[in-house]
Amino acid sequence: MAIVQFENVSKIYTSGDHELRALDGVSFTLDEGKFIVILGPSGAGKSTLLNLLGGLDIPNEGRITVSGVDISKLTDNELADYRASTVGFVFQFYNLIPTLTVYENIKLVSEISAHALDAKEMIGKVGLLDHLNNFPSELSGGEQQRISIARALCKNPKILLCDEPTGALDSETGVMVLKLLLEMAKTYGKTIVIVTHNQNIAKMADQVIRVKNGKIRSIEDQDNPLSADEVEW
Repeated sequence: MAIVQFENVSKIYTSGDHELRALDGVSFTLDEGKFIVILGPSGAGKSTLLNLLGGLDIPNEGRITVSGVDISKLTDNELADYRASTVGFVFQFYNLIPTLTVYENIKLVSEISAHALDAKEMIGKVGLLDHLNNFPSELSGGEQQRISIARALCKNPKILLCDEPTGALDSETGVMVLKLLLEMAKTYGKTIVIVTHNQNIAKMADQVIRVKNGKIRSIEDQDNPLSADEVEW
């Protein structure tokens, strides 16, 4: 069942007389509970697409429907509610609050989400219960990314949006994070959308959407995606 539908969506940025179409008439659907990779080079429009789906920006043209709601028509307050209740974010850089402990960083989610999962349980799921009282600066990059995944999932969103989530990690740690992301999201039945330029990550996806110069170049369904262990990194 489709959870997301983009219909002829365009996003235009202007600077003086210059106009940049970051997305140009994009249309696609995303199915619930699938692992989807949006693949393309730098400047292709991938992050713009993710920002629109995440309610961080609104399109100039077209319609974006999530669970039957046209989010492109929402007010600022309604978009804030949408971001709080429907989407979770995992970024390349972890955006943890440096003055809060691991537990406090994740517990904070319960203040913005009415359906938040238990913070301590989620920290346990990512294997970092022994770091509850550590600060982010005391963790490795891979550990910080695992905490950011736990925080995103703790909010209990329908859709998990990941912007180059392994981009700042070495290969071995990146594979570990991808395996964790897949395992956790599938366990909790989330739709995962990963934006990346990494062709290997695309081999793991149920669906690959290739983007270039603001346009969809292809949409490929993969019946038998590889696991992280099967991909040659």
